[in-house]
Amino acid sequence: MSGRTACLFSVLLSLLLLQGLAYVEELDDSFMDTKGSDEIWLIEFYAPWCAFCKQLDPVWHQIGSELRSLGSMVQVGKVDATVNTGLAKEFRVRTYPAIFMLKKNTKYNYPGPRTKEGIMDFASRIEGPLVRSLSSPQLFQHAMSHHNVMLVYVGATSELKGNFTTLAEDLIVHTYFFSTTRNVLPKSVSLDYLPAIIVFKDGTYVVYDEESDGDLKAWINRERFPNFQHIDSYTLYAMGESGKLVLLALVEERYLSEKSLRYKHLVQRVAEEHKETYSRFFLFGFMAAGDYINGFVMGEVIAPTFLVVNLSNDGYYQPAGPVETERHLLDFLDGVLDSTIEMKGGNSFSQRVQRIIYEAKATLIPVFREAPLIGCFLAGFPLAIGAFFCFLCCRNRTTTDDEDEDTAALLATSAPQRKKIKGKKSD
Repeated sequence: MSGRTACLFSVLLSLLLLQGLAYVEELDDSFMDTKGSDEIWLIEFYAPWCAFCKQLDPVWHQIGSELRSLGSMVQVGKVDATVNTGLAKEFRVRTYPAIFMLKKNTKYNYPGPRTKEGIMDFASRIEGPLVRSLSSPQLFQHAMSHHNVMLVYVGATSELKGNFTTLAEDLIVHTYFFSTTRNVLPKSVSLDYLPAIIVFKDGTYVVYDEESDGDLKAWINRERFPNFQHIDSYTLYAMGESGKLVLLALVEERYLSEKSLRYKHLVQRVAEEHKETYSRFFLFGFMAAGDYINGFVMGEVIAPTFLVVNLSNDGYYQPAGPVETERHLLDFLDGVLDSTIEMKGGNSFSQRVQRIIYEAKATLIPVFREAPLIGCFLAGFPLAIGAFFCFLCCRNRTTTDDEDEDTAALLATSAPQRKKIKGKKSD
């Protein structure tokens, strides 16, 4: 009976796999010429040798199957970028796996984590209208319950709404955009003028003021992140557009120790209780210590600990002493702001050279461990090329020097002797 059950399970699993495969189409260089003008596509560019692409593959087929079951208009495809180089060039693919959506010949590059939930949310944002209308209090409350951050235009058609819609075309890859009227908003929302743009997040709201907040796009990039959140490498990279520093509680990747939990809650408490003082300068969150952070500081970071990163110049700050209380953490933040705590890292020339060396070591050492011969080839090949070019330069210089000596000797002789020497050379 157990053998029969296992056999049925295997057959069912195979059918599900085949069903997922049926919802993901393999695309080639002819895609842009053959697709329909109204079609919406979610496309993955991959390389057969890419380990991250292989990890994403089952997730990608789940996405294809789920979008089809939801009745979505989004079609799902994948492209071998090493074979279909024309299509990869069309989408300006630089890394693998690269994820794009194509809607009415506009390409949207997905900047988020390679997870099913993140990609599905991205597909939902792009599939729908750039600015979604909230026509009733019920729709507004429904949207509030499903989004941590909401950017909402309030009022009739205006130049401000035109600017808001234009920015939505660029920033829809990051967040949702909504529009509504004053009577739809909760009564607790106070507005001194219309039209207005509001960001709802962290249980409160902030109204855009052009005079004090400046450029609208810069303001949206500052405000589109929750004040405190779980941060991954993609989110941390995107936070660079906010222009703010980021305070991180760095914790273990899987099972959080008691100390890590305490550090996480300490950052959250500071973010919530001291929002008015620090939210202009900092974003807050917790993140697993690992390769990304190690690469950022060019060393191994032992969790749990605190770290402030400046993504505008690749700088970072570490506490000068132990941080065990809220007061200690506030002193650390004040020290960062008044520059009494020294910034490390940065993007100076020497730091860039160190980063190149560190990244080369971080790439080659695992290769040496797993495949020493390949590691030797990868390390030796650039050196061999460099040595070859040095040889050519030295050889060219030697030849030039010999010619210069011959010319000098020739000029030093009398005219009859020069004729004689030239005659001998021609012979």
